[in-house]
Amino acid sequence: MRKLIVENKVTLDGVFDKQAEWQMQFWEDPDELVRYSKDHITEFDALLLGRVTYQGLAAVWPSMTDDVGYADWINSVPKHVASTTLDTDEMEWNARLITGNVTDEVAALKREDGRDILMVGSGELLETLMQQDLVDEYRLMVHPVVQGSGKLLFEGTNEPTTMSLVDTETFSSGVVVLTYEPAGEENDE
Repeated sequence: MRKLIVENKVTLDGVFDKQAEWQMQFWEDPDELVRYSKDHITEFDALLLGRVTYQGLAAVWPSMTDDVGYADWINSVPKHVASTTLDTDEMEWNARLITGNVTDEVAALKREDGRDILMVGSGELLETLMQQDLVDEYRLMVHPVVQGSGKLLFEGTNEPTTMSLVDTETFSSGVVVLTYEPAGEENDE
């Protein structure tokens, strides 16, 4: 069974929006970010996105190129987009609209053969999938800044969810990637 892995950039106070205002200042050594991205993209063969994240990425990435293959990967990988406002004829950039029950469709995606599924951004979708215990792993790229305001990653979560720390990775900029799994859950590998 495939895992659903959520990876998001957050500030120390848990803000994950307005990233253009705070995240790039911490990648003084772009090789670190490139290495991290290159090392991890081969784990995934699908992206799961909410509408806002999909539209933001689709506005930028189709025209991007790079020397390490990240642009090729993100432009070619299938994208599954959860939205109640987009129409199927608006789907471009190798994307398909999730038209039915999102939790049922994500559960079905996880049962398909293939590598793991990556989800980035998509705060409202994350809340829904957390409630249904569909997220297998959380990778939080914690940036050493307090934003003070903005959308919190787990803003709409109403129930406590205990996590188990399974890995950490530290960058010279002070960014730390904390990898968690839901505690007490058996995750298929």
